[in-house]
Amino acid sequence: MQNSTGKDAVLGREEVNVKTLTKISVLGVIAFIVMYFEFPLPMFVSFLKLDFSDVPTMLGAFALGPWAGIGIQLVKNLLHGILKSQTAMVGEIANFLTGSLLVFPAAYIYQKKKTLKTAILGMAVGTVTMAVVMSAANYFILVPLYAKIFGIPLDAIIGMGTAVNPRIVDLKTLVVLSVLPFNVLKGIIVSVLTFLLYKKLSPMLHK
Repeated sequence: MQNSTGKDAVLGREEVNVKTLTKISVLGVIAFIVMYFEFPLPMFVSFLKLDFSDVPTMLGAFALGPWAGIGIQLVKNLLHGILKSQTAMVGEIANFLTGSLLVFPAAYIYQKKKTLKTAILGMAVGTVTMAVVMSAANYFILVPLYAKIFGIPLDAIIGMGTAVNPRIVDLKTLVVLSVLPFNVLKGIIVSVLTFLLYKKLSPMLHK
């Protein structure tokens, strides 16, 4: 028979799990709402749009752990896919991968030792990981898949890049000169905003 102490421990763990799942859900909804406010940057190809929805994800991952960050990304992109997708989920898959590759390494490193140094290191590693992996993903999978699903010639997509940067002449240069620097810039912006907000919001996230 389980004693009262054991029952209290189980109930305590269940309460923590419910609170964590609730926070993940709330942060996922907030990230989804923030995702609506997206905008292109004139120096990058137009289908690359900047939004700040990875900031709630990064904040949640730092407070609740790296897997919570993945959960927030999942909630955000499922909601966006159901309610707003215009890319047959290709955009949502790309966004999920991009955000997860950014926040998971950052939160994983930060959880090992919660200091300012590891927070900065983690966000730097996350930014580099995201930028490199998503460059490869766009080159080998995402851009060709998008072109195939929507019946758009690959040359037309490359032409969108050429319109903003004449040095973009093929898929490789599109990725190297547009996708890669865009994701580096996005990682830096998300990291800076997280750095500025986390200390103020941390008590609320841990409550």
